[in-house]
Amino acid sequence: MNDLDLSQAIEALMVARNPRDMQLARAALQPDYYLRAARLLEDIRGTVIIGTGFPVIDTFETDGPVGAIALYESLQALGAEPVIACGPPLSRAISDRYQVLELAAPDLASATEEAEAMLAALQPAAVISIERPGLAEDGRYYNMRGEDITARCSFFDPYVRLARCPTIAIGDGGNEIGMGKIGPAIASLNIRASVTDCDELLVADVSNWGAYGLIALLAKWSGRDLLARISPLEILDYLSARGSVDGVTRENTLTEDGLDAAEGIALLQELRSLSGFLQR
Repeated sequence: MNDLDLSQAIEALMVARNPRDMQLARAALQPDYYLRAARLLEDIRGTVIIGTGFPVIDTFETDGPVGAIALYESLQALGAEPVIACGPPLSRAISDRYQVLELAAPDLASATEEAEAMLAALQPAAVISIERPGLAEDGRYYNMRGEDITARCSFFDPYVRLARCPTIAIGDGGNEIGMGKIGPAIASLNIRASVTDCDELLVADVSNWGAYGLIALLAKWSGRDLLARISPLEILDYLSARGSVDGVTRENTLTEDGLDAAEGIALLQELRSLSGFLQR
């Protein structure tokens, strides 16, 4: 399968279930967006900032961090120097195992100053957002229920807006960073949509899975079965022990967006097959 066919197969697979109308979002994007995003990361070196962490109640949800960790480990294996940008409690929960940039600014103005300083210091080769709340038109953050969660959010939008390097965002509902790229197309969705744009937007039924789609292309080009190294269940167990909850059920379970871990594992196998590492 050539790269264009693989990208389009990934794009279709990622929204096959369509629980939150991401097929609508896919239709609004220029085809081959997974391929274009992966090309931005091919042979990348230096720092890659991966922002994630969506607050649920007083903790964080499983969708986002699982994909961020998978991408972190894949990029690290390929020679990059990833760092996960997130706010507490996630930042403190995972700092024992991963390089973390804690988002600590209390408001957008100070977050903008923080982003300017950190981008200047780190000089990232790419900035990636996976299931990060994106600012709505009124400058507030909202969850899928329409609840204002600004008080519990840290700010990552300035990192994406101010970056002088490629920016990639992954989302699954419309209220995440990057969805500003297709604002008019998702205006009909029952969501307080994000207005924050990015260079390449990737959509998926579960944002974690979008990271897997990106890794599939990097794996093909490197000749390394990077997806075989990913264990969603192991990552979910690691996060659960540190207080994660499912973003839909709000329960501390080894699930993502209400789906059993087996769904993500099966999707990984399908991606391994599509990218040539498994025989059908």
